[in-house]
Amino acid sequence: MGVTGPPEPVMDRDEVDRALARLGAEHEAIETSLLALQDHAGRRLLEGAELTGTTKERWSTADASITLLWAYFDAYTDALRSARDIRSRRRWSSREDLVDLTELLRGAGITVAGSATAAANAPTLTGTGRLSERFSLVALVERMNELYASSLDMVVAADAVWSALPARIDLLAAELQRTRQLAHSVGVRPGEHPAGDDLERITRTLSTLRQQVISDPLAFWVPTKGSSAPGGGRPDTTTYDREARALEDVRREIDAVLTVRQDAETRLVRLRDVLSRADRTLAEARSARGEVLAKIAASEVPAVSGPPTVLQEQLATAAEYRRHAQWHRLSPLLEALEEKAEDELLRARESLTAVTAPLAVRAELRGRLDAYKAKVARHGLAEDPFLIERYDAARRMLWSAPCDLRVAEEAVLRYQRAAVDLLSPRVPEQGGPTDRRGPHA
Repeated sequence: MGVTGPPEPVMDRDEVDRALARLGAEHEAIETSLLALQDHAGRRLLEGAELTGTTKERWSTADASITLLWAYFDAYTDALRSARDIRSRRRWSSREDLVDLTELLRGAGITVAGSATAAANAPTLTGTGRLSERFSLVALVERMNELYASSLDMVVAADAVWSALPARIDLLAAELQRTRQLAHSVGVRPGEHPAGDDLERITRTLSTLRQQVISDPLAFWVPTKGSSAPGGGRPDTTTYDREARALEDVRREIDAVLTVRQDAETRLVRLRDVLSRADRTLAEARSARGEVLAKIAASEVPAVSGPPTVLQEQLATAAEYRRHAQWHRLSPLLEALEEKAEDELLRARESLTAVTAPLAVRAELRGRLDAYKAKVARHGLAEDPFLIERYDAARRMLWSAPCDLRVAEEAVLRYQRAAVDLLSPRVPEQGGPTDRRGPHA
């Protein structure tokens, strides 16, 4: 060990007895801990596993540390046994016995001979590469505590990852298998549907992840910052969580495909109905356009397009997909067709409205003319020659074909003004007060 310090004061009998009691309690606690480490499920798994990467390197060190721990413990046991033997020689220990006990209990006279493997892999107080070391009992206990903490930390971390991730991966893989079978039943296959490609990728990723977790669990361990407790940290589930979310997205996609399979016939019937209504509306618009051109003169009438053949072709394709149970192709096609069909019906209605606008204007003018005639009749002016002349002129224009709406509207306005002029002395202006003060007010 080199130059030693000043000799320790010789312990008295009471100090020796207290030290032996404390060391005995420590010996029992250390033995219990070492046996628990020896029987730890994680250590047994590490011994039998084909390790790689970080775990392989750290287990090499930890395994050597555990071997060295038992060597230290044996030396500790021998020293404690020797001290007890000396103390038990006589009830009142002699001076020589107390000197020997002081050297055993406080001196650095305990020699530990380790194996070459242990000395090469496990860190020691005097560095690596030495086959023996000398300790005091206190230093030996501190050294065992260090090696035990580092070894237990590694074993607990590996066991925590093995306890958490493989079981979860297996459950997700089982769910993945069920999802793949369901996907295959609805035609979601790799190369034919994005969800099928996603299922293949998730399968490969989970298989690789499980192999990596089994061979190198410490690669998936995240230590807790600032924690000194053995096994302080948590398993890294980032990859697992990402694939679980991806599988959930695929399940939703397949559920949508299943919904399509259940509702396909109803949706196809509804699509045919919407497109049929659009066709009938366009046919009505074309018929109305001919009527407008025949009955209304000097009016711009927009042309009416024919029914889109592309939508009918796509509808036939959708029906073909349904017959061959190609639900993954039918789903997006139905969604697109439903939107286009509604747009087509709206376009047909707008076309009919635009074409029939002149007829609506003529009907409004006819209604206005008849309304003023009824109003005039209520006030006893139905036989007024001037009003009759104006009414007949407007009526001939509105009920003749082709009707010039601009001229007819002017005729209606002339009749309307004439009626207002005749009615104004008899009927007070609507909404205004009646002047009752006389002509000179």
